[in-house]
Amino acid sequence: MGKISPVSAKYTVHAQIHIDGVVDRPDVIGAIFGQTEGLLGSELELRELQRSGRIGRIEVKIETKLGKSDGEIIVPSSLDKAETAIIGAALETIQRIGPCESKIKVVNIEDVRISKRNQVIDRAKDLLRELTSKVLPDSQEITDQVAQSVRMMEITEYGKERLAAGPGIEESEEIVVVEGRADVLNLLKNGIKNSIALNGTSIPDTIKILGKKKAITLFVDGDRGGNLIIRGLINAGVELDHVIRAPDGKEVEELTKKEIHKALRSKITIEQVKLELASAQPEKQISMHPSQRRPQNSRPYNRPNNRSTSKLSSAETKKFKELQEDLVGTRGAYLLDEKLNVLGKVPTSELISTIKNVGSVYAIIFDGVVDRDVAVAAERSNVKYLVGNTSRIRPNDYKSTILTSSSF
Repeated sequence: MGKISPVSAKYTVHAQIHIDGVVDRPDVIGAIFGQTEGLLGSELELRELQRSGRIGRIEVKIETKLGKSDGEIIVPSSLDKAETAIIGAALETIQRIGPCESKIKVVNIEDVRISKRNQVIDRAKDLLRELTSKVLPDSQEITDQVAQSVRMMEITEYGKERLAAGPGIEESEEIVVVEGRADVLNLLKNGIKNSIALNGTSIPDTIKILGKKKAITLFVDGDRGGNLIIRGLINAGVELDHVIRAPDGKEVEELTKKEIHKALRSKITIEQVKLELASAQPEKQISMHPSQRRPQNSRPYNRPNNRSTSKLSSAETKKFKELQEDLVGTRGAYLLDEKLNVLGKVPTSELISTIKNVGSVYAIIFDGVVDRDVAVAAERSNVKYLVGNTSRIRPNDYKSTILTSSSF
């Protein structure tokens, strides 16, 4: 018996069959050929159509449950659409299969060419996508690739420890200190040539020397290791100016160009970092550079009596008033330098420990009551102005100028 190739089929008839009984696949095939014989004339006789290859092999799938059979009939056809529809309608005339009643319903006549056309379209999309990804880059991409490769080759070694560094260390007034060689490479790749690596946990003498000659910005990973490096450099007396932390959980070597430049814009001063570290662990003393550290053998302070109050400038009066109003209800404290820049903000519960650990504080404005403990800590740290909501002490008993809300 001739067979129609699936490749040459133009249509496929899909029909559902329901039988009130248990039958096998050959029973269904026999019923299809037997009950349609002579129904459509000699030109549409199923056996002859199959011999000539115009009807393909009829597929029957049967499942039996609880004494009844259900399944699907698939008839491939290379006839035209009208003749295929007639064949489908002829299937629905079959009412018995073997001794059992049956019902056949044509649910769909599929145009195979449409399916093939969709396959062609999908494959063409894939081929076009592959072709597009393999085409030559435009001139800008070529320029970027060449520039990036040149920058990657510019990594040098600096100092007696042969630290990995960019080529711009000598001529730059400010340098960026990172943890390792991979960090330097990533910064070079993104156009930053004034970076240098620590290359380990010990602090190289080269970094200490550079800290005395240039402004240093420390750029660390956004993890606990980054915080340990910050502490290590501070404790080693390296003169840092600013600190940058990578986003939480990320390393400098994996940052994108956008993330690097965003981090550079958000750098903070070393004074702010010391305040944060002191707030996080107030019980630990933070080592500072000798220029910031108070003398260890300084004489005990003597509290002067009846000292006159320093006169505030108009700028100081305005600044202190604004900051005090901003703190109302926050239970916080601002620490200022001589230029009235805010060094940081800490909770009032940690104010005394912070004062002890951080030097070079010009004024303290806080949301609370000035008592003896705060005043003594401020005096010992040479704080010039101590501003609170109210005061429980006599202002002239301390070297620091004690101010309250009523002073403004």
